[in-house]
Amino acid sequence: MKKSSILAVVALTGAAAVMLAGCSSGSGNGGSTEGGGDAASRACVILPDAASSPRWENFDRKYLQEGLEAAGFEADIQNAQGDVNKYSTIADQQLTQGCGVMLLVDYQGAAEAVATKAKAEGIPVIAYDRPFTGADYYVSFDNTEVGRLEGQTVLDGLEAAGKDPATAIVVYMGGDPTDGNAAMFHDGAVEVMEAAGIKAAAEPPGVWDQAKSQTNFEQALTSLGGKVDGVWVANDTNAAGVIKVLQDNNLTGVAVSGQDANVAGLQNILLGWQTATVYKPVKDEATAAVDTAVSLLKGEDVTAQAELEDGTPYIQVTPILVGPDKVKDVVAAGDADYDDVCTPDVMAACEQYGVTAQ
Repeated sequence: MKKSSILAVVALTGAAAVMLAGCSSGSGNGGSTEGGGDAASRACVILPDAASSPRWENFDRKYLQEGLEAAGFEADIQNAQGDVNKYSTIADQQLTQGCGVMLLVDYQGAAEAVATKAKAEGIPVIAYDRPFTGADYYVSFDNTEVGRLEGQTVLDGLEAAGKDPATAIVVYMGGDPTDGNAAMFHDGAVEVMEAAGIKAAAEPPGVWDQAKSQTNFEQALTSLGGKVDGVWVANDTNAAGVIKVLQDNNLTGVAVSGQDANVAGLQNILLGWQTATVYKPVKDEATAAVDTAVSLLKGEDVTAQAELEDGTPYIQVTPILVGPDKVKDVVAAGDADYDDVCTPDVMAACEQYGVTAQ
């Protein structure tokens, strides 16, 4: 099945919302155990990189490990560091050691081959944050809603600047199309923006890379004669590249979206360069993933709120829109450090919006 065909989400109701662990967990042998230890009590996790977002190492690793260990299971968490070959090598090592469940964040399709190997050994596979073909369950935020919130961010920014969406010059800066979530973000954002009359003035190729995003936007801006009213940007890291171009060209009052509520994004919001970000409390997503993994390790049923078009049960977590007045909530939750956000050049804005040390 092609990647794009698994992205539409169909709501489940009543008894259909209960997805049984069934043969994917209860009958599996948990892989080999050449490395020793009890494979049935081990959750194997592969994170994608440390470049696309700081969340993977700063938050996901911690919350997943703490949650799994608190439930009495071993957590083998490794990072592929943006290398598909390393991703495969890590998976082979983990499978040799033995896994009771695999929790994979896809990187450029690498998780699909791993899922095939795992399922051949009777090991259930959870797609974490990013969907991919062959997973038994998908745990992530409601990613179409993330896109809708981003689209609303652009509309809010245009309204604040007194710009008519129907005539506004808006550039679309999406994420890497090999990431299954990128299409969901795009579709949700377009749904909201185009309903208000926005048409993309330019849409460079999608990437998850700040430097490439900066270059792509700079070229798009040049093609538009240096004029832009809004930029739909799929995440804060890419938004930082876009904002650098805006700053270099002395362009202010431009609506800019993002997601992840990372430090740079929060600072850009406080300083007025970014309209808002979609905050996805990593702990909430990690908790949902841990709950799913633990249920599978125990041979218990798993409940999902929706499913992907290919029938994969989809455990959804709710995202939150954060403007300057809500940055304090992200800091209070511990998902951003006060000292990192409120540097000397941002301190006045922190005081203005009530961001305080915890």
